[in-house]
Amino acid sequence: MSHLSSLNTYFETKREEHLEELKQFLRIPSISALSDHKEDMKTAAEWLAESMKSVGLENVSIDETKGHPVVYADWMHAEGKPTLLIYGHYDVQPVDPLNLWESEPFNPQVRDNKLFARGASDDKGQVYMHVKAVEALLQTEGKLPVNVKFCIEGEEEIGSPNLPEYVEANTEKLAADIIVISDTGMQGPGKPAVCYGLRGLTGVQIEVKGAKGDLHSGLYGGSVQNAIHALVAVLDSFRDEEGTIQVEGFYDNVRAVTDEERAAYAALDFNEEALKEELGVNALFGEKGYTHLERTWVRPTLEINGVFGGFSGEGIKTVLPAEAGAKITCRLVPDQDPDEIVEKLKAHIEKHKPVGVTVEVTEFDKGKPFITPFDHPAIQAAGRSYEKVYNVPTAYVRGGGSIPIVAAFDEILGYPVVLMGFGLASENFHAPNEHFHLENFDQGLRVIGDYYHEIAQFTSQDLKK
Repeated sequence: MSHLSSLNTYFETKREEHLEELKQFLRIPSISALSDHKEDMKTAAEWLAESMKSVGLENVSIDETKGHPVVYADWMHAEGKPTLLIYGHYDVQPVDPLNLWESEPFNPQVRDNKLFARGASDDKGQVYMHVKAVEALLQTEGKLPVNVKFCIEGEEEIGSPNLPEYVEANTEKLAADIIVISDTGMQGPGKPAVCYGLRGLTGVQIEVKGAKGDLHSGLYGGSVQNAIHALVAVLDSFRDEEGTIQVEGFYDNVRAVTDEERAAYAALDFNEEALKEELGVNALFGEKGYTHLERTWVRPTLEINGVFGGFSGEGIKTVLPAEAGAKITCRLVPDQDPDEIVEKLKAHIEKHKPVGVTVEVTEFDKGKPFITPFDHPAIQAAGRSYEKVYNVPTAYVRGGGSIPIVAAFDEILGYPVVLMGFGLASENFHAPNEHFHLENFDQGLRVIGDYYHEIAQFTSQDLKK
């Protein structure tokens, strides 16, 4: 009997048992952002640790940090085989507004083959799948085809403030060949996807100051600089009419998209007309020569996220505002460096600052972009495992957003990162009525089990970047 046949039989037999165990995990209100739930965070870590022990994982520990603990476990008996480091998180988002939930957020309910609960999709359900895949392989084969280590944190939903320090202090403990993360989504129902890159992020706040206070426009208008006009001049200088960023040197280190990648994106047959209808816009906008997917996956951006200043109440107030400001963020792609981009932004702002005002620039948090090569064996192996179970071609995609800890893993440990998720964009993670489609829970268990076998075919040397 093939390993997939054995896994099918095992998961079919254990399906209700596994679902009930997952519900236990989901009942724990492990909200990392709220201090009232500190004990719940501890309870969730302990529940996860006990679950890991029960399936046969070893060296299970609850490692303290300056915040919520990290749960570690491993199984290291596949001599000569690669080691996978499985990352995920057991913390969840707050549940507000509670009145919009159709059932209690921490009382899991199954409706229409969907499991409704906070954390069902992000990320308890997906973490739990890796634990149960280990159980299934140990029960059906008596061993794992690869070595595995688990690093499951409790602070992802608050930006993982303490995980980089933990990783740096435990590089030997976390030594592996690849990192596998199931905290992302598929392209759609029945459409699996492997994400091999994410954009980075940086941003600044611009504060323009003119006169020492707001001035009467009848007395000073036309003779004293208006802070909002000055701000608009700076903001307008950032991009041309086609959306191409005009900051000197901004594109210098942008890694070009390969022909193979463009072909893979084209094969997805993305419907831009349907997107326009969905968004309620009459046209898409961006750099010429790039599709929507390319603009949002492989090209950098500069966006104005908010503008403030002056009078915005009812009626008219005839003043020259003395202060105005804006928040700017940039999505970055390999090989752009967030610190370098901030310096280029500052130089551009200083160059285009109108007379009569001063400008102060405040930096925001930064995250580096990350990419594992499209043709990397671990990426392609994930695609094969999806295809065996879902019986459709796997999409190879980049994410337009940012997961700072992924870039931190890439920078600190230097291992290839494989993002193979099983969620759907429609599953309301971070919103009321979060849920997880159970067909992806069922099929995902099999994909993960098969993936461990796929990786076992390679040597550690094969998996180096």
